[in-house]
This record gives sequence, structure tokens and C-alpha cells, in this order.
Amino acid sequence: MTTKPKKTVHKANTRGEANHGWLKSQHTFSFASYYNPERMSFGTLRVINDDIIAPTMGFGTHPHQNMEIISVPISGSLRHKDTMGNEYVIKKGEIQTMSAGSGIAHSEYNASDNEDANFLQIWVLPKKMNITPQYSQKLFSTKERENDFQLVVSPDGRKGSAQINQDAFFSLATIDTGKELNYSKYKSDNGVYFFVIDGSLQVGEDNLNKRDGLGIENQDNLKITANEKSEILIMEVPLLS
Repeated sequence: MTTKPKKTVHKANTRGEANHGWLKSQHTFSFASYYNPERMSFGTLRVINDDIIAPTMGFGTHPHQNMEIISVPISGSLRHKDTMGNEYVIKKGEIQTMSAGSGIAHSEYNASDNEDANFLQIWVLPKKMNITPQYSQKLFSTKERENDFQLVVSPDGRKGSAQINQDAFFSLATIDTGKELNYSKYKSDNGVYFFVIDGSLQVGEDNLNKRDGLGIENQDNLKITANEKSEILIMEVPLLS
């Protein structure tokens, strides 16, 4: 007996919003003052925040514990500093991961004094609790994601990806108009969440536009067709029992 796929669609214009002047953020899932009991998570994927930070502004030093934090810069650059002694600037093309584990504090500021920084802040629930905190930052060749899936986050750092403390796999792809790709899961019992960074795509039977999200459970192979040149982030994560 075949299990019917379960789908969750989050259109861009249905996200929660916050405007703090220096920070404009849109939340796919409940976060801070935005609360929607039907949008708490997709499996272990807990947060997707689409943040725009004004020049020189940012998040002062603040703590995290037992959370996997992934930053995906879309434009501009961020200056990172943490209590592990890491101090780096991250920019488009790079992926930053932190396993907060037993506890870490960090700050993130726009590294530019004249342009906004836009990045996706993503949180994933950890596999193991209270591990020693870890940090990773990787630069990826954007050519390797042209009409192909480029693995950028994994549990074991395979294919040069950044490592996190969860059986999750993040991939990026830039797909030309009319091109078709087929995504096959790394783990059969994971769910897959598609987030369109830019463009317009058909994922299975669903049409997705810029910043739309789609979660799919119980389906191993997923067809993606680009209606126009598009960039997509695919987050394959364990589901909650």
C-alpha cells in the first residue's frame, strides 16, 4: 500500500512579519512575537527567518543552547563573533553553521556601512543534546549548483559540506528556465522542505514563487521544473514522531 504524500504549503505573503527599523524579518514559522499554532515547525526544521539588516546594525551578543543554526547569505555580508573565539565575515556563496549544544553566545552585524544584508537564519532541532559547541563556515562554488543539487549542509561533512548535529541535508540549486531536476532523499524517512530564494518553480504539482515554501512527507523522489531561472534551497530533515 502506497502512503499518500503529505504536503504543507507556505506562501511568501502568509509569513509572519517584524519591522524593528534596523531589522526587517519575515518568519515562515512561529518566532518571537509571531505565533501561529499551525506553523510551529516542519519536523525538526524549527525556524526560517528571512532577515534584512540595515548597514552597520545587527544582533548584539546573545545566547543559544541545544539548537543547530544555519546562516545562508543572500546579499551583503555579516560580521560574526562568538564565545568560542570565532570572528569572521560571511557573504553570499558561504554557509555558516553553529551547533549551540551546551551553550554559546554570539553577535551578528551587517559588515557594510552602505548596503543592506539579507540572509536566511535557519534553526534545526539537534540530534544529541548538550554537545560541545561547534562552528563551521564554508565557501562553495556557485558553478557547481548550476542545474544540479549542491550539498551544503550534512551530518558528517560529506562532499565538503558544513556539518551539523542532526541527520539533515541542505542543498542549493540554480535552475535555468525549462530545466527539470529530480531530487532523491538521502534518508527515506526524512521530510523535504523546499524554499524558493528567487524565481518560479514547479515542485511536483505545486507552483512556487519567490520566498514560497513547500514541505513534503512520504515521497522519496521529487521533480522540480523551473518556470524561469530560479534559485532554491532544499532542506531535508528528520520528522518528529
